[in-house]
Amino acid sequence: MSKLCVRCFAVSLDGYGAGTDQDLKNPLGMRGPELMEWFFATDFWKRMHKLGEGERGVDNRIAEKGFDNIGAWILGRNMFGPVRGEWPDDAWKGWWGDEPPYHVPVFVLTHYARAPIEMQGGTTFHFVTDGIESALAQAKAAARGRDVRLGGGVATIREYLKARLVDDMHLAVRPLLLGAGENLLAGLDLRALGYAVEESNPGERATHMIVRKREQPA
Repeated sequence: MSKLCVRCFAVSLDGYGAGTDQDLKNPLGMRGPELMEWFFATDFWKRMHKLGEGERGVDNRIAEKGFDNIGAWILGRNMFGPVRGEWPDDAWKGWWGDEPPYHVPVFVLTHYARAPIEMQGGTTFHFVTDGIESALAQAKAAARGRDVRLGGGVATIREYLKARLVDDMHLAVRPLLLGAGENLLAGLDLRALGYAVEESNPGERATHMIVRKREQPA
């Protein structure tokens, strides 16, 4: 049965999943790239971007697992790009160039309609204007029994957590303090929402926490 999963989502020790002042030059915000240093060092990342070989330890194995059995993705508008308000034209097609790394249908949450965009390598971006539950229903249908990966950003994951729609979540907790930015956990009582930590795996550059939804809230 298809599940909604958060995988390889990096947060600082104080809960921030993005830094301040996100823009075209800083898509993860100020100091945001420090969150992803665990991922950038892996052999999986290096080979994906034709950068030679990388590290092949625990972090790499978990990075590889993050793409297993994924049939569709959901992204927030900010994760797709920095354009705000009405789409001025069709020029912006994401951060990733002509061949994004998804290779499956991707459903982008937005308030503004836009025609689907077919990219090289099997990625098609679909723009959903009628809310998170509609996006999830469409993504599960497109995934055909495989899992749906919720890519972010922070605000989008928080929405799905509040609605108890996330089945399991992998957080890569980095040993750093951002102090400001977008906080994934502030004000969320995950225990009351029915979530529990089931695994903790120390890696080379992050500690990997697996949080899963119980059948009923606490």
